[in-house]
Amino acid sequence: MATAAAAFAPVQQQAGSHVALHATASKAAPTALTTSKVDSTGNNLAVKNFLSSAENARLLSKVASSGLLSKASAAGITLSKVEPLIIFAAEKGLLDEVLILTEAAGPDIIPLLPTVVDLAPQALPLLAIALDIPPAALSLASLASFAGAAALVGTVPDDTVIEVAAQTLGAVLLGTAGVAAGVGAGVLGKVKSL
Repeated sequence: MATAAAAFAPVQQQAGSHVALHATASKAAPTALTTSKVDSTGNNLAVKNFLSSAENARLLSKVASSGLLSKASAAGITLSKVEPLIIFAAEKGLLDEVLILTEAAGPDIIPLLPTVVDLAPQALPLLAIALDIPPAALSLASLASFAGAAALVGTVPDDTVIEVAAQTLGAVLLGTAGVAAGVGAGVLGKVKSL
C-alpha cells in the first residue's frame, strides 16, 4: 500500500529544460521548440501554472454553481451535439490551424492565461444569459452592429485627430461586436439544430 500511495505523492520540481514536446512539432517554427520552458516530463511550465491557478480559483466549481451547464442543457446544447462540430473542424484542418497559431503566438498568449482565470468567474453569468438569446436575435445584433459601424464612419467628420480616433475606436468596437454576435449566432444555431 505504501508504494501505491507514493505514486501519488508530489514530486520535487526539477529545473525546467528548454525542449518542448509539441503536438504540432512538424508544422511549428523551429524556434518554438526551444522557447518553451518545460519540466522534466515535457509539461509547459506556463500552462501548468495556469492549470494550477484555475484549480486554486476553483474555476470548475464556479462553472457548476453558475448554472451555465444547466442552461446549456436546457437550451439543447450537449456534448453529443457539439461533437459533430468538433469532428467537422478537425476534418477541415481548423483545429490544426488553431494549434499552430496558438503555438506561434505562445509567448504572447501564455501570459494572458492568468487573466483568463481571473475574469472567467465574472463572465460565467454573461455566458449563461447569452445561451437564452435566440440565434436570430444574435444575427440581427450582428447586422445592427455592422450597420452602426458603417453609419459612425459615414456620419462623424474627419476634420480632427480626435474625430478620426473616435471613428476608428467606434468602428473597431462595433465591428468586433458584430463578428462576435455573428459567430455566436452561427455556432449556437448549428448546435441547437443538431
